Amino acid sequence: MKTVLLIGLGRFGRHIAMHLNLQGHQVMAVDDVEERVEAVLPFVTNAQIGDSTNGAFLESLGIRNFDVCIVAIGNDFQSSLETTSLLKELGAKMVVSRAATDVQEKFLLRNGADEVVYPEKQLAKWTAIRYTADHILDYIELDEEHTIFEITVPANWAGHSIGQIDIRKKYKINILGIKSNGKLELSVTPDTVLEADATMLVLGRNKDLQKCFRI
Repeated sequence: MKTVLLIGLGRFGRHIAMHLNLQGHQVMAVDDVEERVEAVLPFVTNAQIGDSTNGAFLESLGIRNFDVCIVAIGNDFQSSLETTSLLKELGAKMVVSRAATDVQEKFLLRNGADEVVYPEKQLAKWTAIRYTADHILDYIELDEEHTIFEITVPANWAGHSIGQIDIRKKYKINILGIKSNGKLELSVTPDTVLEADATMLVLGRNKDLQKCFRI
């Protein structure tokens, strides 16, 4: 369980609050609009109405006590930038800020953000990959070169064991798990047989995955 300061309670911030609550984290939520604060009360530990660009207000929250500070302000970049900078000045351990453009991302990183989330860009990439390749169900980008895909078992692999296909040597990719009937099996061995109705979690370099699965 972590303590999280969440600043900005628009749609994006509200969804973050809901998911943090499901994961059992303690959340302090902040926004300068009373209605937004009231809307997240069922999902957070504490909430306050206030201006996050006010240094005295932020300091009163005890910034050093939070494991993570998330700046989810989406419609006022100046406020987001000022808030990010103030949080770092006040000793925040980890500041994660939202960006809407590449330029905003660069400014946030230069002004105190440890990490930047870029929802529109990330969702656009996910959508482009997910809905132009019928056999890809989901993916996690680990870095610029490596990705984990959830992918349907290719027809010519079905009924064969991982060892028979010699996947790691031939394609330079690793099968991390097999999902069948909603259950994920992580104990994968060379003797594991791939079924036609299953999906695989595969890890590899992007160029190897693209070549293997014609992505």
